[in-house]
Amino acid sequence: MSGLLIAAPSSGAGKTTVTLGLLRALRRRGIAVAPGKAGPDYIDPAFHAAASGTPCLNFDPWAMRSELISANATLHRSGDRILVIEAMMGLFDGAADGKGTAADLAAQLGLSVVLVIDASRMSQSVAPLVAGFAGFRADVRVAGVILNKVGSERHEAMLRQALEAIRMPVIAVIGSDKALALPDRHLGLVQAGEHTRLEGFIEHAADAVSEECNFEFLLRIARQGLNRPSAANIDRLPPLGSRIAVARDIAFAFSYEHMLLGWRRRGAAISFFSPLADEAPAADADAIYLPGGYPELHAGKLSQAPTFRAGLLDAAARGIRIYGECGGYMVLGEGLIDAEGKRHEMLGLLPVVTSYAARKRHLGYRHVMPLDGAIFQRAMTAHEFHYSTLISEGRGERLFQVRDALGTDLGQAGLRRGQVSGSYMHLIDLAGISA
Repeated sequence: MSGLLIAAPSSGAGKTTVTLGLLRALRRRGIAVAPGKAGPDYIDPAFHAAASGTPCLNFDPWAMRSELISANATLHRSGDRILVIEAMMGLFDGAADGKGTAADLAAQLGLSVVLVIDASRMSQSVAPLVAGFAGFRADVRVAGVILNKVGSERHEAMLRQALEAIRMPVIAVIGSDKALALPDRHLGLVQAGEHTRLEGFIEHAADAVSEECNFEFLLRIARQGLNRPSAANIDRLPPLGSRIAVARDIAFAFSYEHMLLGWRRRGAAISFFSPLADEAPAADADAIYLPGGYPELHAGKLSQAPTFRAGLLDAAARGIRIYGECGGYMVLGEGLIDAEGKRHEMLGLLPVVTSYAARKRHLGYRHVMPLDGAIFQRAMTAHEFHYSTLISEGRGERLFQVRDALGTDLGQAGLRRGQVSGSYMHLIDLAGISA
């Protein structure tokens, strides 16, 4: 068993770029990798998949049961692939209740931690910083560091000397390079599918990581001490149907691969269609899933997609189960108001109007309890992250009772009309939080 957690003291240190470079550099060397992302992020995994050539799974120590994390780790790295998981935020940063840190994930799976240090504004101070992180928890092993944004050979020498004093290995050194920055927007990075020069960027990141990298040491620590999780056929979120049509394009890109994996393991067949390409779901689908994404950036095109509209309306009329999350929920509504204040007509299957012009950030983990009549039967964990606002809501059955990570009651959320339902919640796992 082998694996690494690529972490940092805080956000903004360059974890994603370093992870992409490592994934591609290892792939160049013929080393099979299994990419992962800690936490609820649904943008970074697409970059990881592009760099590694393998789908990326989420491993969320707050929202996922420990048995799901263990089972998915075993399944994902079958064939003796190296599990390379990018952490979220800082190594010891968790949810509002302090739980679910990347360190918790490293401890559970026995992953060696590689700490990415933004060295652009420090020299000898790197030693007490790294020493503090390395000694903070006895069950978390910081095995080495990657020095990022190093300004010169002299700067590198000062950093190395300081780290030698605390006996912390330097795995790689990456120089300052403006070309190693990825563009972002309101929910994080611009999506991989919209990055016109992504392949060149990944190759450049791999070159930068490889220039001064001790791959032999990296592979050695990757194979030290990973626990052997069970691949038992654990209970998972049940599939929406036996033949599920999933919307997938740059407007509907936020589906979790672990969710689709779980559905397939329960026997469901999954097909994909693109609303932006004006495609309808498969005619034989008995369930339709509209995941989150950026419909607010493509509202005009979605409102002028007659084949997509007709396919969804026909499915609803036939009683096909339709479920929308976040962006999908917005598209199931009657109207979507864009950033310029223009209203675009959506599917009209749920009596809601949402606005991206009236922006307000909604962010955090959620405990959700399905209400009577919902398509779900058990308590679940979820994540909410959006800037759009619900500005009007008609009559319909409520879908969930919601609490935040601290247990504060947030009231009811989501709507249901017949077999059509949706909410802003991104569902992650059955309840039974391990962290």
